Amino acid sequence: MPAAYALAARTSRSARFEQSPAAREPVIVKWVVVSIALVFFATFLLLPLVAVFAEGLRKGWEAYWAAVVAPEALAAMRLTLLAAAIAVPVNLVFGIAAAWAVAKHDFRGKQLLITLIDLPFSISPVIAGLIYVLVFGAQGWFGPWLSEHGIKIVFAVPGIVLATIFVTVPFIARELIPLMQAQGRDEEEAALVLGANGWQTFWRVTLPNIKWGLLYGVILCNARAMGEFGAVSVVSGHIRGQTNTLPLHVEILYNEYSFAAAFAVASILALLALVTLLIKTVVEWRAGRDIATIIEAP
Repeated sequence: MPAAYALAARTSRSARFEQSPAAREPVIVKWVVVSIALVFFATFLLLPLVAVFAEGLRKGWEAYWAAVVAPEALAAMRLTLLAAAIAVPVNLVFGIAAAWAVAKHDFRGKQLLITLIDLPFSISPVIAGLIYVLVFGAQGWFGPWLSEHGIKIVFAVPGIVLATIFVTVPFIARELIPLMQAQGRDEEEAALVLGANGWQTFWRVTLPNIKWGLLYGVILCNARAMGEFGAVSVVSGHIRGQTNTLPLHVEILYNEYSFAAAFAVASILALLALVTLLIKTVVEWRAGRDIATIIEAP
């Protein structure tokens, strides 16, 4: 039994035994709390989502479809998917490597590495985009050299990809580090003692134990990559059909008073968010079912 699952089992069992009738809340308190949660959900989450689709369809299906399949919108979709398709695998590799190093090894600078992983959480996305402008822009540190060699990063696709990678760095690593620390090193050490090499230990012991946490981190990373606005806005240049992602395209349409088209394109992002939420729910359900199976096992 993995160490994390054993810990979850012990916690669940102790919670069941420690709960007493005196600790249970009255029914009226439960109803009040649930009602407040439902009202908050309907007012601040469900109602705005419905408003996005309602405004997008305000001029009818033909106008909605025309806004969604417009060349600029399709180009923005392709760029958004491209940035996410590059950023997520890069962060997947980095997240696994960083979590493995932090959770399974002791070395100097471990706390510094954890701090650096959390750095994008503490920096404004706009500042993150400005960093790349200062480094790779025409007046930046490497700007003249890049211009001489015909390499364009800022106001081009590479800058958008770099900014997306930066803001999504912590998601996978931060999802895996607590999980791998809870699991401990016992199983990996046992595998090494039995003759497995490093790759065999990773593929047959570590990866199966972290698969649900890894998938959960990938889902969150992908959602942030597709919805990023601040950092991408700084480095994109807002060139129609070339460096506009979906969030930037929505902003341009809204600023041009094309409200129906803006909400129609925004509804695509909302649909992507709903799909992400559905996948996240399925992953949580599967992970919970696996833990419940292990807890009930003799």
